Amino acid sequence: MSVCSELHPDGPERHVVLVAPEIHWNTGNIGRTCLGAGARLHLIRPLGFSLDSRQVKRAGLDYWDRVVPTVWDSFDAFCQIMAPRDGEVVLFSKGGARLFWEMPAPQRMFLVFGSETGGLPDTVVSRYPDACYRIPISSAIRSLNLSTAAGIALYESLRAGRPP
Repeated sequence: MSVCSELHPDGPERHVVLVAPEIHWNTGNIGRTCLGAGARLHLIRPLGFSLDSRQVKRAGLDYWDRVVPTVWDSFDAFCQIMAPRDGEVVLFSKGGARLFWEMPAPQRMFLVFGSETGGLPDTVVSRYPDACYRIPISSAIRSLNLSTAAGIALYESLRAGRPP
């Protein structure tokens, strides 16, 4: 039994997808959050670090060996194998048209984030033009940290998808 099904008996399936992540600490933290929430982590190349790096393992603490991220050569390869259906993909961007509280909560869901410095590539956004959401922030900052945004979105997706 997965942690997600332990936390949520109806068993929502959650996937966090990082497109070209650049900072090892963020990926380690997101991996640890995925493990805690029962979600799977997918990494789309290129990666800005080695998964064997000490820093990734340090950020994931002693949990990193249990995270077991799936690494894909491209977003196309990921989509071909995982085959997300309409309504299962949610893209996160500071330019998203809708607030993340409005995201759908299907049984299976892919939460997709871009790199720390470049965000999501246009090729990904154009593939799912109606699936772009944002987490609201004040004008005091430019953006949220990637691992913070992933944690907020993942747990909101679980809250919104829980049975009444």
